[in-house]
Amino acid sequence: MKSLLPSPMATSAPTPVPQLIDGYGRQMRKLRVSLLEACNFRCFYCMPAAMRFAAHPKQLSATELHAICRALVSGGISQIRVTGGEPTLRKDFREVMTALASLPLEKFGMTSNGFLLEPYLPLLKALGCHYLNISLDSLQAENFNRMTRSMGFEKVMSSILKAHEMGFQLKLNTVILRGENDHELLDFVRFSEATGIEVRFLELMKIGMARQFQPEAFISAEEQITQIQNTFSLRPIVVEKDATAFSFQTQGGGKIGFIASESRPFCGDCSRLRLSHDGKLRACLMLNQGKSLRDLSEPELLKVTRQVMALKPFQRIESVAQNMYRIGG
Repeated sequence: MKSLLPSPMATSAPTPVPQLIDGYGRQMRKLRVSLLEACNFRCFYCMPAAMRFAAHPKQLSATELHAICRALVSGGISQIRVTGGEPTLRKDFREVMTALASLPLEKFGMTSNGFLLEPYLPLLKALGCHYLNISLDSLQAENFNRMTRSMGFEKVMSSILKAHEMGFQLKLNTVILRGENDHELLDFVRFSEATGIEVRFLELMKIGMARQFQPEAFISAEEQITQIQNTFSLRPIVVEKDATAFSFQTQGGGKIGFIASESRPFCGDCSRLRLSHDGKLRACLMLNQGKSLRDLSEPELLKVTRQVMALKPFQRIESVAQNMYRIGG
């Protein structure tokens, strides 16, 4: 059967006058902002069951976050996505989101596990944070609770359905693992067709503690597509050149995407930088190196940012020892 993995396709999008362009011609326009390391779930591929998070006196304040992000936006960043840990756990979450929402952004979004999200949806809607990614590794309550080591399924699903009802640009992130949730692959496609909610299937990456079982649990996007294609007709959708996912429409109106970080790396077109909760800027999810942007003037901050950009790899790094929750999802 012919592969449906698409060739990279690009669509143009308006951007500010770019300053943050690296030596490979990649324009940095997307920033992932981690608010904290802490999470209220204990997904087994992300962190130990008995994980305890210490207080972080070095955590950037809302004012510091705003100042750093404002400087990066002046350099050409046009999209910000807030991540964690779990961002809704941050005590000054409202203040942080309000501050970031004041920036002139093309897109403002957030990634969440959904457990505490629902009460914040009106605030996010009012602030213009319209792009939500919610993690959902199972549609079965028992399996979800086992994989997350929580009892959170009902609250997460309630947040998902409410966000969809309120008109958010919503995507579900599902890490497909052999022997854990791969039996639900077609169910997720049916869920997308029934609800109109986009589902994105993520390959398990060699990050942190997942490295020890990644070879056995890994299922490539190609294998997933082959399984889906036996039941559903898939039509490729044109995506931006620097998109992390490639996407398809099903005949029944579902929309599914694949983030094939392992089997189909997109490093050569990556336009993302990552800011940690304590102000460290890093150029790549798979690269521990970075530099602090704390207490810098705007010219100094942009100079340091360009130094970090020079570290950004063009080809895929095999693995990274640091756990995902410490990097920012």
